[in-house]
Amino acid sequence: MSGYESGFLDVLLELPGAQQPVIQLDYTHFTVLLDPERRLAAATAVNIAGAELVDVKRGNTWRLDKRVSEDEQAGPALYAKNDLDRGHLVRRRDPVWGDEAKQANVDTFNYTNAAPQAAAFNQGKELWVGLEDHVLEYAGANQLRLSVFTGPVFRADDGLYRGVRIPGMFWKIAAWAALADGTASLRAAGFVLDQSPLLADIDLRELTSGNPPPLGPFRTFQLPVGRIAELTGLAIEQLVDADRYQPTPAAQPMGTRGDWRELASGDEIEL
Repeated sequence: MSGYESGFLDVLLELPGAQQPVIQLDYTHFTVLLDPERRLAAATAVNIAGAELVDVKRGNTWRLDKRVSEDEQAGPALYAKNDLDRGHLVRRRDPVWGDEAKQANVDTFNYTNAAPQAAAFNQGKELWVGLEDHVLEYAGANQLRLSVFTGPVFRADDGLYRGVRIPGMFWKIAAWAALADGTASLRAAGFVLDQSPLLADIDLRELTSGNPPPLGPFRTFQLPVGRIAELTGLAIEQLVDADRYQPTPAAQPMGTRGDWRELASGDEIEL
């Protein structure tokens, strides 16, 4: 398994650096940086060759990664008999390209690539799932290649459930190379999915009651990549410098998230 390739784009782009100890796990076309204390990925990184994507049967067989101990990864016990989804951090179809497409599909079903997310789906969640497609379309003139980084925002006060703290927010950064006169330069855009205000008043024990809690809509934001660096503590200076988002006063609501722009559709994404 080759894992994430830093030279996949026309610009060298290294993996994020984490402040806390992580375990690097390489899979087919993607890499997981597992935080063994939180038992979830601190970050994932995937190479997407849009022109080589292959349709394969989905499957749904999740498995523990035998390279790490069971107490370092959140496994089936976290998701049993409740309303939590095993949400793919590396989206299932993103690494499914080229000759190794079938193996890449299987690899995405490792629990190390899963994060607990509320089972309810709505417009905001659908927008989040489709972000890669939108950026791929935009980058179509540049070989349809992306590198995408995704992970949860870890907070000390995340609710504890079955020994795992459930993140309220997830981040994503898409990166591509823009070519001009034969010279490549890195471009990036950052996003956050936020359900923390909706989880704050929910007793996690309700997840076992058989009735989905009233979570309301997921909310997806575009925000400066530098803000993601602040939220996560990850070393992503290349991506911060390559950010395409320039918030304007009109796009800045009052409050502490003045440079976060809530998105209702892909057409509102600034690239």
